[in-house]
Amino acid sequence: MIRINLLPHRQIKRAERQREFNLMVVATLMVAAVIVFMGYSFIDAEVQAQQSRNQRLEEATAKLDKQIVSIADLKNQISAVLERKKVVEDLQTNRGQAVILLDEIARQLPEGLFLKSIKQQGSMVTLEGLADTNARVATLVRNLSQSQWLESPNLIEIKTVTDGSIKKNNFTLSVMIKPPAPALDNGKSKGGKL
Repeated sequence: MIRINLLPHRQIKRAERQREFNLMVVATLMVAAVIVFMGYSFIDAEVQAQQSRNQRLEEATAKLDKQIVSIADLKNQISAVLERKKVVEDLQTNRGQAVILLDEIARQLPEGLFLKSIKQQGSMVTLEGLADTNARVATLVRNLSQSQWLESPNLIEIKTVTDGSIKKNNFTLSVMIKPPAPALDNGKSKGGKL
């Protein structure tokens, strides 16, 4: 019988399989390295694109913040102009008020009563004066309550003082100026204009 030694053949096959395995491992490592590199490149590109978008958004936000500040400044300027306009309109509306007020107080003042001072704060007028009797002060209060320009007279204080041998009554009272009546359709006002 012939003996054939198959050991060298098996060793050659084993060495060939080992070489194929090693080539596959190297090829797999190379493919894995390429995949990792491509994944890293893709992620890096996405991160840079997002950072670029974030930078554009920050620039746009800064620009809008500047516009908001300028809009706030414009609103402040507009409100200041509107306040000045209102003051001018109020002055225009009430420019004859002092004359009308003094005329009305002079008309309502009874005899024997003298005014020392007239002070106005807003629509409230404070009158200080001297009267011969308390009845003269009561008449003034009654006259002021019936006035078409004044309303709500309020006697604050009345006290008797002696000037030599003459007794006089010092008084202080306040009265409100009636607001101007709304204008009618033809441009005239109901109760007149202050």
